[in-house]
Amino acid sequence: MTTAKRFEDLEVWQRAKDLTNLIYKYSADGSFSRDFGLRDQMRRASVSIMSNIAEGFESQTQAMFIKYLGHAKGSAGELRAQLYIAKDQGYISEESFSEMFSLSEICSKQLARFIQYLENQPNARRMREDGAEYSVE
Repeated sequence: MTTAKRFEDLEVWQRAKDLTNLIYKYSADGSFSRDFGLRDQMRRASVSIMSNIAEGFESQTQAMFIKYLGHAKGSAGELRAQLYIAKDQGYISEESFSEMFSLSEICSKQLARFIQYLENQPNARRMREDGAEYSVE
């Protein structure tokens, strides 16, 4: 596994970003755009996936990173449930549903594998400030 230096380097974050852009695209038109509750909740869930990945990456410990990845995975599941509602209400086509559902499922599986990988790498990502010098002048 390649070491990521920034959360933007993570493939799962890039996919989550693509998914978020699709959610915004398909929820911007027609009656979907006027169902403020569902539209906004789906947008928040998709943004939550990528935001939790980023926040976890920037966190101080591996355990916190794993926790945030779990939150991201939960948001991916929430989004898949909401996609069924959007499809059943006729807000999105079967093709659009399949595209977004597939991408959210891929994100969820990648997150599960990433969590498993990190859990099998004890103390691999501990943040330390040993030897760091700070100027307070």
